[in-house]
Amino acid sequence: MPKIQRFEDLLAWQKARQLTNVIDDLAFSPKFACDFYLRDQIRGAASSVMHNIAEGFDSGSGPEFIRFLKMARRSASEVQSELYQALDRKYITEEQRQHAYDLASEAKRLINGLIAYLRNRKG
Repeated sequence: MPKIQRFEDLLAWQKARQLTNVIDDLAFSPKFACDFYLRDQIRGAASSVMHNIAEGFDSGSGPEFIRFLKMARRSASEVQSELYQALDRKYITEEQRQHAYDLASEAKRLINGLIAYLRNRKG
C-alpha cells in the first residue's frame, strides 16, 4: 500500500472531488442555475466535503483531523438532502439525483473508514 503523503492521495478526497464536479454540472443546468440560493447552497456543501478533508489532513493531529472529517461527512449529508429539493423542483431527474446521492454516500463511507482508522491508530 502506497504511503499517503498528500490529501490528494486520500480516496475520500478523490470521491469528494468527483461529487463536487457532478454537483457543479447539475447546478449550472439552465433550470437549476436560476435558483441562486439552492444552486449556491448545494455547491458550497459539495465543495465543503473536499475542502474539509484537505484542511483536516493538514491539521497536524488525529483528533483535529477527525473533527474536520465529521464536518465533511455532515456536508455530504447536506448535499443529499438538497438533491431532494432539486428533484422536487424538477431541476434534476431521479437518475441524476440517484447518481449524485450515491457519490455522496460513497464519500461518507470512505470518510467513516478514515475516522475509524484514525481512532484505532490512536489507541
